[in-house]
Amino acid sequence: MRVSHILNLGMKELRSLARDPMLLILIVYSFTLAIYTAATAMPETLNKAPVAIVDEDRSPLSARIIGAFYPPSFISPVLITPAEMDARMDAGLDTFALDIPPNFQQDVLAGRRPTIQLNVDATRMSQAFTGSGYIQQIVSGEVNGFVQRYRAAQTLPVDLALRARFNPELNKGWFGAVIQVINQVTMLSIILTGAALIREREHGTIEHLLVMPVTPFEIMTGKVWSMALVVLTACAFSLTFVVQGLLAVPIEGSVALFLAGAALNLFATTSLGIFLGTIARSMPQFGMLLILVMVPLQMLSGGTTPRESMPDLVQTLMLAAPTTHFVTLAQAILYRGAGLDVVWPQFAALAVIAVILFSLSLARFRKSISDMT
Repeated sequence: MRVSHILNLGMKELRSLARDPMLLILIVYSFTLAIYTAATAMPETLNKAPVAIVDEDRSPLSARIIGAFYPPSFISPVLITPAEMDARMDAGLDTFALDIPPNFQQDVLAGRRPTIQLNVDATRMSQAFTGSGYIQQIVSGEVNGFVQRYRAAQTLPVDLALRARFNPELNKGWFGAVIQVINQVTMLSIILTGAALIREREHGTIEHLLVMPVTPFEIMTGKVWSMALVVLTACAFSLTFVVQGLLAVPIEGSVALFLAGAALNLFATTSLGIFLGTIARSMPQFGMLLILVMVPLQMLSGGTTPRESMPDLVQTLMLAAPTTHFVTLAQAILYRGAGLDVVWPQFAALAVIAVILFSLSLARFRKSISDMT
């Protein structure tokens, strides 16, 4: 092995990438506009949910409840009749339909605990789940406030002090921006290395390399370090200017430590890209393989949903994926300000997985070259 060969082969890959406008556009888009749109398009807890109300009581209390629904959480409620309630929900006009029964205020003041009917269109899952809880809180709050005008206020024996750590604004955009950076690092590293290998096979330049005094290890290492460098540079730019600058997401921990973890993750994912590139015979095949690999890596690594909520078998299997450990260390560093003393197990796991993937990919790459010769 000669270091000069690896450096020159890597520079060749960088020049080849610079002459590919589509891949350059993909890199720029993935680390700028894609991250910005993913962060700003994250749905709020509840936003402009359509609600209809059947007011059969027509009392001051029912009017108070109706007036409690206002933008931006809800669209101003539409007053409808009982006959219209089911028809409007079947037509998809309302997500929530609240039916206030007759004599509701009278029964409340008499202590009879009346029941209010709430119909929810559960096909709109994001709004249905959180919105039903919002409506329960609104109705309970308005009823309690109304009743306290006529009864002595009750003091609760416990005062709950709520403190939201690491994201005090409960802003989902903060979460979405960082997770999108993590996803783009994984996706682009696999795409760039796999595409570089397939492009050489399609253009016939791989045969030129085989007659040169270079080894398969040097060829593969040149592709790995060059593509990893491109993705790492784009990641640092995006984290600084898009996440921290444009989106104003606070970063609690060391960016340098995060980039060190990203470099280890890139060592593993670029090797995985080489492995997929040796299996696929064309770019369409590589794209299909990429879908099969990227969906589990993104959905089951803990970035989208907590790993604790997954089946035990899935949690165990995903320990072999580099993204699982990368998501864990990235969230710990960027969100919670963790240091190396906290995330060193993830660094060690990434190093082991990267070495294994590189070895498997190198063996597969050597086999594919020997088949060509």
